[in-house]
Amino acid sequence: MIAHMTSLSAAGALRLMNAALAQAAAERLVVAVCVCDAQGHVLAAARMEGATPPILDFAQDKAFTAATMRKSTQAFAERMASSQSLSLGLSTRARLLTWGGGLPVVHDGQVIGGIGVSGAKDFEDIACAQAALSEAGLGWEP
Repeated sequence: MIAHMTSLSAAGALRLMNAALAQAAAERLVVAVCVCDAQGHVLAAARMEGATPPILDFAQDKAFTAATMRKSTQAFAERMASSQSLSLGLSTRARLLTWGGGLPVVHDGQVIGGIGVSGAKDFEDIACAQAALSEAGLGWEP
C-alpha cells in the first residue's frame, strides 16, 4: 500500500526510493534519493556509491520542500524569484531548497509526501523522481 490516510506509508516510500535509484542506475547517474511524509519527516533515504555525502542532505531538503510547500522545488524556485523580498527571505529559512529535483507525492489530489533526488543535472534529478512516481501510479501535481 502506497498511502495510509493522508500520508505516504513507509512501504510506499521504499518503493519510490528504489524506483528512483533504479532509474538513476539505468541512466548511469550517481544520485541520492530521499522520500518523506506529508510533514517532511524522512521515511526512506539512500546515497548511491560515489555520491558525495552532502548530496543526501540536498535530496532530503528537496523532499522536505516539495512535501511541505506542496509544490515542486522548481515551481517553488519560480515563486521565490518573482519577488526580491521573497528571494532574500529564503536565505533565512533552513531546509527549503529551490534546486530542481524535489516533487510532491500526490495521491487522489492530495499531497501525501515528497521525493527528492540530487546529484545529477536538475532535469535528470527531476526525471528520476517523475519515473518513480509514474511507476507507482502517483502524480506530482496537487
